[in-house]
Amino acid sequence: MRILFLGDIVGRPGRYAVTERLPSLRERWRLDCVVINGENAAGGFGITESICDEILQAGADAVTLGNHSFDQREALVFIARQPRLIRPANYPPGTPGRGATVIETARGARVLVVNVMGRIYLDPLDDPFTAADRELEACPLGAAADAVIVDMHAEATSEKQAMGHFLDGRASLVVGTHTHAPTADHRVLPHGTAYLSDAGMCGDYDSVLGMQKEEPVRRFLQKTPGSRLETATGPGTLCGVAVETDDATGLAKKVWAVRLGPHLEESWPREWD
Repeated sequence: MRILFLGDIVGRPGRYAVTERLPSLRERWRLDCVVINGENAAGGFGITESICDEILQAGADAVTLGNHSFDQREALVFIARQPRLIRPANYPPGTPGRGATVIETARGARVLVVNVMGRIYLDPLDDPFTAADRELEACPLGAAADAVIVDMHAEATSEKQAMGHFLDGRASLVVGTHTHAPTADHRVLPHGTAYLSDAGMCGDYDSVLGMQKEEPVRRFLQKTPGSRLETATGPGTLCGVAVETDDATGLAKKVWAVRLGPHLEESWPREWD
């Protein structure tokens, strides 16, 4: 199975990069499954129903979220009727939506997608390790699922790496999101799980985390109230990770960094071309 995971979409540049590039990439690389983190897709803060639909229509099979899941209040309502949009599974009981979903690929394979959120430097939600374990116990790789993708939305690389090792051998891919800066540690862990600490963002990298540079820089210099953050407006770059799994086990055989667009050195699975 060929899997593509793309990091946090930030505003219009990220959305445009996805809608312009993903349809052709899906065909060119013969992708079986595409998952994208969309928690910053609406002006950098949250997601709306129309934007979620736009991402899915562009070729995503599922959209994950994070600490900005409900910045757009309409998400509290439409997440309940959109099974392919998932928020972190370790939100407290009673939170709208779901923390995992199973999608069926065009070839009939079953892919479990799980979203959890770290607790270091973020909201003190329920334990993400227990939540991830619960979801994988309910739909184990090789029995109920042909592939398992876990989006670990977290600030600390230590917490992300710990999740990777905790799920090694039980997931096809554990990938970090949230920091908007792609890391270079993509690898297959000893028991067969592909891992990357952060997928980076889909957005304008001539920015501060996808936002126009002037206001974030001013805040560091002056520490006084100012104008609101606005998303950068330059061309967006796609960032993420590509994984090829073994059909017999669902574990990863190969993993590649994906970076397509300006400002960053480009990288992609050339073997798929």
